[in-house]
Amino acid sequence: MTWWVAEFDADCVYLDTASLGLPPRRTTEALRTELDVWRLGQRHAPDYDEYVGASRNSFASMVGVDPSCVAIGPQASVYVGLVAASLPADSVVLAPEGEFTSVTFPFIARGLEVREVPLDALANAIDESVDLVAYSAVQSADGALADLAAIEEACTRTGARQLVDLTQGAGWLPVDAARFDYSVTAAYKWLLSPRGSCFFTAKAELLDEIVPMAAGWYAGPNPWTSIYGTPLRLAEDARRFDISPAWHSWVGTAASLEFLAMIGTPARHEHTVGLANAFRTGVGLQTGAAPIVSVETRDGVEKALADHRIRAASRAGRLRLSFHVNNSAADVEVAVEALAPFVVVPPGP
Repeated sequence: MTWWVAEFDADCVYLDTASLGLPPRRTTEALRTELDVWRLGQRHAPDYDEYVGASRNSFASMVGVDPSCVAIGPQASVYVGLVAASLPADSVVLAPEGEFTSVTFPFIARGLEVREVPLDALANAIDESVDLVAYSAVQSADGALADLAAIEEACTRTGARQLVDLTQGAGWLPVDAARFDYSVTAAYKWLLSPRGSCFFTAKAELLDEIVPMAAGWYAGPNPWTSIYGTPLRLAEDARRFDISPAWHSWVGTAASLEFLAMIGTPARHEHTVGLANAFRTGVGLQTGAAPIVSVETRDGVEKALADHRIRAASRAGRLRLSFHVNNSAADVEVAVEALAPFVVVPPGP
């Protein structure tokens, strides 16, 4: 068993990271300590800047961008909304069919034209009429991977921009977010963090095109000197889009990102996809490229899940299993034994 699996305390076979990531032990310990410090009146508000800064730096390193291009906030849709609000009113947005609604709703609410095509047709649908392509690198419903290279090539050729949701990818998928015009990543899934922490990245040359409509005191060059009064004072880099942090969430986020960095992206990728493919092979499915496994199941699967204490999710009418660094080969064995009789295996070619 790899060393990092011992950092988790689940009392079940937890295969639901795509819904809610489990915190490693060091994260819950950091939060318990923090609650005691807070309870005893020993915390000063500026102390939390250390955790925000550490989280920003760790995430920037993980996705291959400079920290100056990273903003922090609470939810992905907040930053999708900022991009949507900054687009001209006649802009055309292209998205995959069935995309997670935090990626599409802000554009629709703005009244922009949103075209939808199947994920595997996304690159071919990008032409000169498209202003922005908004999509998840890894689909929430079934773990399908977008063809990042083909989409990037089409955007370069046509001049369209990309907004990529990395929420279901960052944490296991090697990512170079510097390739994208904008990205959003909620941290409470594969980054194993408390809900309430999210990252936004934007290319440096595009920062001035986004109106920081949610700017508050934490968007200043030094937040503790931009609390009162005018004139407007904003950070010169992506921190102008920072939203006042939910402090305790960032204590946990800093600890979880440090833990993930200790494992390293190559090891996380190999471990998670390897476990998912071991499960796929065990139930008679073809191997895949993601740690998210979406399967059609027969009646009775709910009881099998309960009897074997397996935590998973139902998404888009199918059973969704997600394997992460909290899982081991023993978890795969339990899942195969419990679910093989209920998985509908598609006919071969």
